[in-house]
Amino acid sequence: MSEFAAALVRWQRQFGRKDLPWQLEPTPYRVWVSEIMLQQTQVVTVIDYYQRFMQAFPSVTALAAAELDDVLHHWTGLGYYARGRNLHKSAQAIVEQYNGELPTQQDELEALPGIGPSTAGAIRALSQNQRGVILDGNVKRVLARHEAVHGFPGLRSVSQHLWEVATTLTPEKNVATYTQAIMDLGAMICTRKQPKCGECPVQTTCKGLAANQVATLPTPKPKQAKPSRSAKFFLIMNAAEEVLLEQRPPMGLWGGLWAPLQYPQDSDPLLVLAELGFSETQIGDIATAASFKHTFTHFHLIATPVYVTVTKHPLMIAEHGRDWHSLHDLLSRNGAPRQIGLPKPAVMMLTDLASRLNND
Repeated sequence: MSEFAAALVRWQRQFGRKDLPWQLEPTPYRVWVSEIMLQQTQVVTVIDYYQRFMQAFPSVTALAAAELDDVLHHWTGLGYYARGRNLHKSAQAIVEQYNGELPTQQDELEALPGIGPSTAGAIRALSQNQRGVILDGNVKRVLARHEAVHGFPGLRSVSQHLWEVATTLTPEKNVATYTQAIMDLGAMICTRKQPKCGECPVQTTCKGLAANQVATLPTPKPKQAKPSRSAKFFLIMNAAEEVLLEQRPPMGLWGGLWAPLQYPQDSDPLLVLAELGFSETQIGDIATAASFKHTFTHFHLIATPVYVTVTKHPLMIAEHGRDWHSLHDLLSRNGAPRQIGLPKPAVMMLTDLASRLNND
């Protein structure tokens, strides 16, 4: 074991985190779910989602048998919904191919949807104490600073260099402790802003600190202006206070989630409603609310809610992936026996609609 690894192991035993929910019973399944949730999401946000998810799907077989809508419902608000879809897909593959037990080999884990080399390495290291190399965001930051690796880590050449460093430093023994240590070091000490270098167990060998470059490493992604897209979202509600939603295709933005019907920003509400099959006598109030911005990784969405009441609805409306859903049940975790996945902007608009009803 290198001195770097030994120092991290010693530090972890004294200062590292030991009471996170997935650490208390680190089975392969529990570690896998936590690692997927922790991609692009901070621990403080993940904890509650993780605990609710585990209550609903306590095993691989339970997750595999669940409806995708139910899985995505438990993911609502966590973002990056492809992670939830891939968890569900992988669980089904594990049941079919591995008798409900996560495989233990790196290549077998990587063959499952949503599991890359780092996630596979974390599963093996944290749940089985097998040597697995990880390179998540925290680890990239620690290694880029400690080894003074310049260049944006998203570039293939820089990422490859960091993988080589990570592979060299990962020990053969105490790998579970080391893996948790390097993640904790990035989360607790070698933070993105205001790192606590004076408390770092490897400060004496940190090349970035010696060169006074900690603040500039890792090299940030070159800034590019995000484009904006605009759209109207029609929240159509009938007399039973049911809202018409459509399920998005499995792939793409909000894949598999339910959302209000989306149309171009310049759409005429009366023409949209006529296209959906509503006659003028079936249409009640139409109110266009203030637009709001929701930011994705690659663009800003300018969403304009259009609230519509209708007295009747055409029977064919349930076709084309559309259906009516109780507004009360959508906003209550315990309201309906079977919930659905909703993107955050949809929850915001539905909450606003409920508030408008309560104020009427």
